[in-house]
Amino acid sequence: MNVFIGGSRAVSKLNKVIRARLDDLMKRGCTIFIGDAKGADKAVQTYFAKHRYSNVIVFCMEECRNNVGGWPMRSIDPPSERRDFSYYSAKDLVMSREAQCGFMLWDGRSKGTLQNLLNLIAAGKRTLVYFAPTKDLHVLATDQDLQSLLARCEKRDLEAASRGLGLKTPLTQMPLSLPRL
Repeated sequence: MNVFIGGSRAVSKLNKVIRARLDDLMKRGCTIFIGDAKGADKAVQTYFAKHRYSNVIVFCMEECRNNVGGWPMRSIDPPSERRDFSYYSAKDLVMSREAQCGFMLWDGRSKGTLQNLLNLIAAGKRTLVYFAPTKDLHVLATDQDLQSLLARCEKRDLEAASRGLGLKTPLTQMPLSLPRL
């Protein structure tokens, strides 16, 4: 099974709850798709490297910023020359399309991780979310599951993330059927 793991740059420490899930993925022999950013990506890479887990593919834009384990890399063609949000999120979109499920480490604020959640849910892919503010796990399979998680976020953080994603209506004011991005 291909699993897209991603998360907020602010989630850089892996607690017991997260490590147990990563251990389970290794035990099951899952293929891990992961990005090359600081924070959650690098922390998870470091954990897998420490355990000498080889079934990892690091997705990058042109050049890899972090590949702790020296795993195979997959370079994604950039949508533009500008190194902005859409530049780096292009690799995340590919991972969300090609993975069968996701595991996101979210601080409740990161627009990139929120974008990944929206993409995975829109593609009908179950996603396990470690929600850092409450240090617990949530399984998302539907728009309603996502809305329940979003209801636990700070309204101002969701509004800022909505603006950052270019949504005309903030996620806090949307009906259960979320936009397909």
